[in-house]
Amino acid sequence: MSRQDARVTPTELLTAYDDQLRTDAETPSAVTVERHGPLRLATFIGGRGFVSYRDLKGIDPGEIGDVVGVVLDHYRADPAITRVEWKTRGHDHAPGLHEALVGHGFVPDDPESIMLGELRDLVVDVPLPAGVTLRRVTGEADVRSMCAMQDEVFGDPPSDTSAVAILRRLALEDGMELWVAEADGVIVCAGRLEPVSGTDFAGIWGGATRPQWRGRGIYRALTAARARSAINSGKRLAHSDSTEFSRPILERAGLVKVSTTTPYEWRRSGRPE
Repeated sequence: MSRQDARVTPTELLTAYDDQLRTDAETPSAVTVERHGPLRLATFIGGRGFVSYRDLKGIDPGEIGDVVGVVLDHYRADPAITRVEWKTRGHDHAPGLHEALVGHGFVPDDPESIMLGELRDLVVDVPLPAGVTLRRVTGEADVRSMCAMQDEVFGDPPSDTSAVAILRRLALEDGMELWVAEADGVIVCAGRLEPVSGTDFAGIWGGATRPQWRGRGIYRALTAARARSAINSGKRLAHSDSTEFSRPILERAGLVKVSTTTPYEWRRSGRPE
């Protein structure tokens, strides 16, 4: 078997994920990124803070509560920050972290599956329902329509926040791509492609399909289109944090679940600090 045909094992995929993606490559659109020991504290447009790290080496388990408090104080000091996400991974050794986060007012969301694999496995020919077409979008009107559809599908209140952040990213010309599926001029499915500079990876993100269009191959076709584009840009591996809607589709395409990720979120209450 040639090296090109050799399959990457799940262990090799997880090692590549930790080594290549749990770096500043994880926050390409951040306004600022500051370091606190092994932690990276990022801020994004729209008042969002984000905490991530390669591992927690250097932090004594008995001090993790104090560390969480220091991080939260960092964000509280900026009145523009309204929410903070602390991203955890299921394969990390992090005793006491859950208790420390909950004790400081962070609320865990539902776990998602970390899906990794080879982009070539996602490139399949999927017949689309009659009248459905795929295209890449770049214009402001299309971006706003795409973000409004995703907010609706994910149950989020209507907001310009996502559209503003996405338009800012597009202006950076950092490789991010937006893809949609349409029926009669209405967006029925959408997702992002995030080639990660300096790595083998491209991220498959933001998959949202209107409920009445699910189960008809549209999301898989949109994923295949993004994978083709990523391969053409020189990427080899795919990564995605997947909900239970998209995980089975990616598994059928050949990606594997190597771990989980659980976001913990803190929101500013509006009361005086």
